[in-house]
Amino acid sequence: MEKPRLVVVGNGMAGVRCVEEIYRLEPERFDITIIGAEPSPNYNRILLSKVLQGDASFDDIVLNPWEWYEERGIRLMAGDRAVRVDPDEKRVETASGASIGYDKLLLATGSSAFVPPLPGAGKPGVIAFRTLADCRAMIEAAGTFRRAAVIGGGLLGLEAARGLLNLGMEVDVVHNAPYLMNRQLDRTAADLLRKELEEQGMRFHLGKTTERIVGRRRAEGLAFSDGTRLRTDLIVVAVGIRPNVELGKSSGVFVNRAFVVNDYLETNVPDVYAVGECAEHDGIVYGLVAPLYEQGKVLAAVLCGRETPPYRGSVPYAQLKVSGVDVFSAGSVQDGEAEVAFQQYDGIRGTYKKLTAVGGKLAGVVLFGDTGEGNVLLGHLKRRADVAVLQGSAASGQADDGGGAAAAMADHETVCNCNGVSKGAIALAVREHGLNTVEQVRDRTKASGSCGGCKPLVAAVLRLAASGAGGEAAAEPAVCGCTSLGHAALRAALSGGAYANAAQAMRALGWRSEGGCAACRPAIRYYLGSAETAAASGEKAGADRTAERVTLMPRLPGGLVEAARLRSLAEAAERYGVPYVRLTEAARLELAEVPAELARRMAEEAGVPMELARSGDHTARVYSGAETDGGERELSLLGADLERRLGSRRLPHAVTVAVVSALGEKAGLAVRDLGLARAPAGWELHAGGRAEPPLRPAKLLTVEPDGKAAMAAAAACLQLYRDSAAYGEPLWKWLERIGLTAVREKLLDPDEREELLMKWNGGADPIGENGNRKEELLYGIGG
Repeated sequence: MEKPRLVVVGNGMAGVRCVEEIYRLEPERFDITIIGAEPSPNYNRILLSKVLQGDASFDDIVLNPWEWYEERGIRLMAGDRAVRVDPDEKRVETASGASIGYDKLLLATGSSAFVPPLPGAGKPGVIAFRTLADCRAMIEAAGTFRRAAVIGGGLLGLEAARGLLNLGMEVDVVHNAPYLMNRQLDRTAADLLRKELEEQGMRFHLGKTTERIVGRRRAEGLAFSDGTRLRTDLIVVAVGIRPNVELGKSSGVFVNRAFVVNDYLETNVPDVYAVGECAEHDGIVYGLVAPLYEQGKVLAAVLCGRETPPYRGSVPYAQLKVSGVDVFSAGSVQDGEAEVAFQQYDGIRGTYKKLTAVGGKLAGVVLFGDTGEGNVLLGHLKRRADVAVLQGSAASGQADDGGGAAAAMADHETVCNCNGVSKGAIALAVREHGLNTVEQVRDRTKASGSCGGCKPLVAAVLRLAASGAGGEAAAEPAVCGCTSLGHAALRAALSGGAYANAAQAMRALGWRSEGGCAACRPAIRYYLGSAETAAASGEKAGADRTAERVTLMPRLPGGLVEAARLRSLAEAAERYGVPYVRLTEAARLELAEVPAELARRMAEEAGVPMELARSGDHTARVYSGAETDGGERELSLLGADLERRLGSRRLPHAVTVAVVSALGEKAGLAVRDLGLARAPAGWELHAGGRAEPPLRPAKLLTVEPDGKAAMAAAAACLQLYRDSAAYGEPLWKWLERIGLTAVREKLLDPDEREELLMKWNGGADPIGENGNRKEELLYGIGG
């Protein structure tokens, strides 16, 4: 059977990262062709300035060498350019005359350097700074000429200027704004940066508007609107980028500033998608690497048919080393955009910190000279934390080498935002593989492998892990005899998305027995977080997939089922020779001994959504009680609605939920993992009950104003449980370990609750309909 054809137009960082994510999920899913205009493999465009400065060679910044494409059977058409897309025939034509058919088309055309329409801009001696060819042209020019002018005082312009200084040229930087990096920095930070760069040898002309480029045969200088001129031999234009949209625009793809995409990176043309600097989502075109990688991860799941949270946009931030100076910026930092919540300048150490707020919520961050707190503050900013969180170390003003920030981070917190690498994943890699340098950590985990802004924090985590501090994983009991890893270490190792399936993870993590055992296989599945069942993905996974017969579980939210559906289910069971229908302890039906090859067909004919019952896969089940005033139906419907919203998300351990009236409940509120009870004061949420020895009575967590809010609180509690419990740890035991007060504080903090609900729902309305794009059902056909 032929594989569907995926054509990627663009061999840059966004498109190829999406392909990497596809190979992580399903290596054999597509027959892939990549069309790249540049005659080179995929490289890190962010590090071109390092090549220009002489700090790196081109080989040092290659992300995927030629062999990478060959080993995966990817057809790379390097040095060719796509010129036409025919969406009716589903074909892409290239400048070389090739015609490539597709089933799915990914537009990752990126952007080009924007060159203003200045008179004389086409003269020899005027170079944009965007590609490897531009970089080589600048190096060649530096061998002949002495004076250079850079138009643009943003990040790219300053990096180009630093490179030209390294090449021995005199460098003037021309910027039309009153201070440098005016989109990322405030005036104070920009002035500090300017002073540092002037000491390095740069000269600045700020608030200058260039009118034309002068020179007879080639560029010889700049003429400004105030009548002054600047003599120069080489002019580098670095004033911004423009999305490459001509290819799609001529093919019917809707374009505003770039290709307009929805939350699943789909354009208006069927089977045509877009990611990266050529994609516009919710009115925003992102030019930073982290949002591009986030888009690629979502799109890879979509293309592979996986359940995935939608892409809801990103918080732009910059964590950079500008000509040797550490700078971090995120959110609203300009005067007038937000109120100043904290500001501090240390002239001795040459550091500056400013935090802004809007309506009491953190809105922006600027760090200069010491960026060790950047990731922690970015986390606060993403969840719109209250400025009260700044009363601790975030606003202390104490500079260090990043060790304090690293030690304060939890294992699940992100160190490398570009590649989504957590502190725990780095620490585990250091311990397991004996890593000693940041470069080794980068090669093993990808942390600091993109923009490089997180290198100081990566180095701090490396030192922490190498010293034996920074985690409890080493002393934790092993998951089973197949490995020496405990649950925390295993979770950290799998959280970075480096492994496509359990088999790959076991091989990479040195499992002692091939295929694992009944204890570790479900734990790995849970920590990998795959939403698909093995049957749906066709995965062969040891004992889980060797059975000729399977057990199906009809999805009956709240235990409710219409008579017609129950009759249809019984008739399908008889028709396919199912020996018996079992009533489980959780008051749910199971169809046992179903022939595996007939399971899907039987589910379709029964007309009831079903799940494959797999050992070790835990979900939530809801029980509804009766009211003394006869309102049983209302509670039952609420319980069914709650179970639909909880879906079939995997949990560390099976969870039972009661929905009752506190005045007359019959659903065992006191011994359920979670309980929602209607009371005179509103709705109570209880947690931690246990019916078997050792008996545990459920404890009151919160009181909510209505049933909708109570369901949201229950979902937030379960997300917190998913985030911090070990696989197999019951909710009552987790609650005793974490502490009732700690859980209450999380649920009662509006920002914390919102963050938990956004994670639970994948960015959707936390109290609205299920935010997942697809129902998490094996044979779902409605319901």
